[in-house]
Amino acid sequence: MMGIGLALTGVVAFGFAQMMFANPELLKLVYGTPLKWVLAFAPLAFLMFGFTPGRMSRLPAGKLQTLFFVYAGLMGLSMASIFLAYTAESIARVFFITAGMFAATSLYGYTTKRDLSGMGGFMIMGVFGLLIAGIVNIFLKSSMLYFVTSVIGVVVFTGLTAWDTQRLKETYAYGSHMAGANAKLAVEGALNLYLNFVMLFQYMLSLMGSRE
Repeated sequence: MMGIGLALTGVVAFGFAQMMFANPELLKLVYGTPLKWVLAFAPLAFLMFGFTPGRMSRLPAGKLQTLFFVYAGLMGLSMASIFLAYTAESIARVFFITAGMFAATSLYGYTTKRDLSGMGGFMIMGVFGLLIAGIVNIFLKSSMLYFVTSVIGVVVFTGLTAWDTQRLKETYAYGSHMAGANAKLAVEGALNLYLNFVMLFQYMLSLMGSRE
């Protein structure tokens, strides 16, 4: 499910970017007006209001899965800008590097006997710090802060990938005897791992991508 979500995001992002390349007026409309802020923050708003604990508990697994794919498509619209800012070769290179890192870290989280719960709490605090720093840097435009947050972001979302994988493995085993519990957990797990991958990819791209 996570893989389908990533594929949907990639297709939407690439398709929307090609439309803007072919139509300069559309590019000007999107990134020359306040619409760029709508696209930038729409995925965050959708995440905060579309996947609340109450909604997650009430909705059946099928509707939650639909919400997840809608969110993945919306993220694709937001991420179309990377095709305008970075070369296609560097995007592909960083994607495969990120995929390798993600797979290795997730495998570690799945197989390790070490309890990663303490690390998970620390990494979640790091996410909030990165969010605040990112918003502040929209106005400061500090290249040093941008670099520091990118490095910290790689560390944070690598750690979260291992923790989420371990947590999902344990929770899935616990809920195996409850009808329907793991169907919802599959959507939650796909969403969490999807977010980890997307954020890790974006931070890696900011460090290793070649600018247009």
